[in-house]
Amino acid sequence: MQSYPYPEYDGVRSIVLGIIVSILTCGIYYFYWQYKQMETLNAWLGREEYNFWLWLVLYILTCSIFELYYEYKMAKGINEIQESNSLRENKDLALICVLVSIFSLGLAATAIQQWEINKFYGESADS
Repeated sequence: MQSYPYPEYDGVRSIVLGIIVSILTCGIYYFYWQYKQMETLNAWLGREEYNFWLWLVLYILTCSIFELYYEYKMAKGINEIQESNSLRENKDLALICVLVSIFSLGLAATAIQQWEINKFYGESADS
């Protein structure tokens, strides 16, 4: 059994289920999903890089404009984890996430990032 810096049962999430539950809860689950992604990335990076409460406050105060920065920052963190774990790096991830978020599709950016986070567990287990 492979040991990970963050438990697989907490780090791996169903993207389809996340999108459906986010829509059914009028976005409430989206915030929980962001929180869990930030926890996962912090554990894999080995430092407190992402702060959910700061993100939430600035998200609200800036009418979600701050999300563009955090989507970029989280994508860069995912790239750092991919590189340090010899995983295939999606070098366009930050650009894709920001562009998707610009068009008010933050949920889609979160899904794309979750796709990459899920690979931390699948690809590293296959190595």
